[in-house]
Amino acid sequence: MNKFEVLDNLVKEGNGYLCTSDVLKAGISKTLLSSYVKEKKMERVEHGVYLSNDAWQDNLYELSLVNNRIVFSHETALMLHGLMEREPNAITVTVPQGYNATHLRKKGINVHQVKPEMAELGVVEIDTFFGNKVPVYNKERTICDILKSKDSMDVQIFQYALKEYMSENKKNFMRLMIYAEKLRIVDKVRVYTEMIL
Repeated sequence: MNKFEVLDNLVKEGNGYLCTSDVLKAGISKTLLSSYVKEKKMERVEHGVYLSNDAWQDNLYELSLVNNRIVFSHETALMLHGLMEREPNAITVTVPQGYNATHLRKKGINVHQVKPEMAELGVVEIDTFFGNKVPVYNKERTICDILKSKDSMDVQIFQYALKEYMSENKKNFMRLMIYAEKLRIVDKVRVYTEMIL
């Protein structure tokens, strides 16, 4: 297999995306990468990230490729979990405290910062609408997050998400309460879950 075929495979595995870091791990030089990108007419969508001209652009996936410490949260997590009726106005992520998120805010992304030990609580991988896996908080963590941020959220989004979650067969109350305890919002969770039940 020649090096262009190796790159073809990386693009296929990446669902149309090619990352410089993966190319270098495969033992291929940046010079050869540059030739490949030109020949295949790939678009540079982020620093070190290229997209095939016949693939769908996936903003959430691109963001996660170049920011490996972000977790999609709040309204964005609601959308990914099907707990929201429409697309959010902006992408929302959570990062550990101390993470420099200036570049994200400049792009119009809502950024929440949490203590490092809380940043990993409830992280799962989920497919975007384009079939790419991204890190997102699970439903229970997301419900806790929106309860904490209730005052800054659209009331309709908040109510719809809670009702949808509570009507699901696969909801996990035990996990919800464990997270609520760790995030110090047990009373809020009890009040709202009792109101809906």
